[in-house]
Amino acid sequence: MKSQQSAISNQQSAKKSNLPIRSCHCERSEAISKYEIPRGVYPEPSDKILRYAQNDRRRRARNDKLQVFSNQKGIALILVLVLSAIALAIMAGLIYMITSGTQISGIQKRYKTALEASKGGADVTFQLISVRGDPGILNISYFRNISDTCLTDKLIKSTINWDASCDSAITVSDTSYDISFNLGIAPTYIVYSKIVDTVLGNSGGDEGLLKTGVVLVNTGEVQVMSMPYLHTIEIDAENLSLPVNNRERAKLSLLYQY
Repeated sequence: MKSQQSAISNQQSAKKSNLPIRSCHCERSEAISKYEIPRGVYPEPSDKILRYAQNDRRRRARNDKLQVFSNQKGIALILVLVLSAIALAIMAGLIYMITSGTQISGIQKRYKTALEASKGGADVTFQLISVRGDPGILNISYFRNISDTCLTDKLIKSTINWDASCDSAITVSDTSYDISFNLGIAPTYIVYSKIVDTVLGNSGGDEGLLKTGVVLVNTGEVQVMSMPYLHTIEIDAENLSLPVNNRERAKLSLLYQY
């Protein structure tokens, strides 16, 4: 019964499609019908259809290329951004190194100038000690911040024998110093000097040669052993052309043997 119904439905569908019918009565597991399409039923594709198909294939290939190219443009943009960031970082580092080098060079130059001023102040202090007072150097004016008693004690007495009013602190500044004077012009450096310790000796002021020669006059003459004074001196040189909190300065701690 089912086979007959299938054959009838196949005949009806074949009539609708105008195809020849081959029907068979078979079991459920076998093929119910077969269709054979004779030659000439469908026409061969025309040149217009072929050209359309070719153009369609070309258009699709072109779209694929454009899509690949657009993807490459995105990658190129990312690559350019990364390289630009690297180049910017390198340039920033170079600019920082150049700027830092210039600043460090300027700092070193200013410090060297202050250091030379402090060395000049030390030489002036040595001359003051050698003559036991103002050496009278041209164009250098002294300002004393200690009394005559303290200056004398610091020059010829041991530290333990100084007057109680004498300052023996090792710090030197614009409020704690023995003498001060200016050195240089544009810029001008102010030098603060202070004797903070003295070891007693037997040397005196420079009086030149006391004898006519360098040998003993006779064998009975006794040569006195020279024991020099030892003065510990603190020097501070500052640039007067700058504010107090931003001055270049150089400090020296010296041991002067006289």
